[in-house]
Amino acid sequence: MVFVAVTLAASPGYAADDKPDAKIKTKAMEASVYLDDKIKSDSLLAADCLAEGKKWMNTSAAEAAADLKEDPESFNDRGPWEYARNYAMRSVVGGRYVSIIRSDDIDTHGAHPNHTGDTILWDKAENKRISIRPFFTETADNGPTMTAMRKAVIASLTVEKKKRGLDDDSLEDWFKNIEAKLLKIGAVTLAPSTEVGKSSGLTFHYPPYAVGAYSEGQYVAFVPWKALQPFLAAEGSRIFGGARPKSDEDDEQ
Repeated sequence: MVFVAVTLAASPGYAADDKPDAKIKTKAMEASVYLDDKIKSDSLLAADCLAEGKKWMNTSAAEAAADLKEDPESFNDRGPWEYARNYAMRSVVGGRYVSIIRSDDIDTHGAHPNHTGDTILWDKAENKRISIRPFFTETADNGPTMTAMRKAVIASLTVEKKKRGLDDDSLEDWFKNIEAKLLKIGAVTLAPSTEVGKSSGLTFHYPPYAVGAYSEGQYVAFVPWKALQPFLAAEGSRIFGGARPKSDEDDEQ
């Protein structure tokens, strides 16, 4: 599904003085990976996230080394590239499905630093990553479920854009980046609910540039489960219920 100088305190799940769970430091770059305590309490989940984070650091180190070789003067002037990846647990639904937000803060000496990220849905029963596919009767590209989901996402983003004073013809141009396809609609998590053990719906997380200008920052679109109720499979009917807590809405501001 897929930056300011790195400011650790600004990202959820860790503080500036936290010790990273993995770290690389070379002449060309410094990179750290952080897992929050909730993730670390599940050894298999933690191992999965950490393995991905280390692979990301190694890839980033190779890219930085190549850039240093090609343009060493830029590093003399501005120092090494900086990377930080944070894994933060967002929700646990039905005691089984764990939603994680993965946030990357990167400064590679471009016009400005960048923030990006993705999400992970972990099945504790199977101890593996999954998609939201099991919760719906069908998720074909441009099919009924994904079409309804895209419509609801755009409606939510339109409301948020208007809150920020952005209500013009450019909205539809940005929304073209959102497709009615499971792998193209956006990074998704299960939203918490007022009903214990349930999810109130889906939240889609868009970093800067995904659905708006860099200056607009990040966006989160919320799709209540009732908007997708006609398309729920048995497992979807089991895990969805209740409403989105006000505190969760406030956290996304």
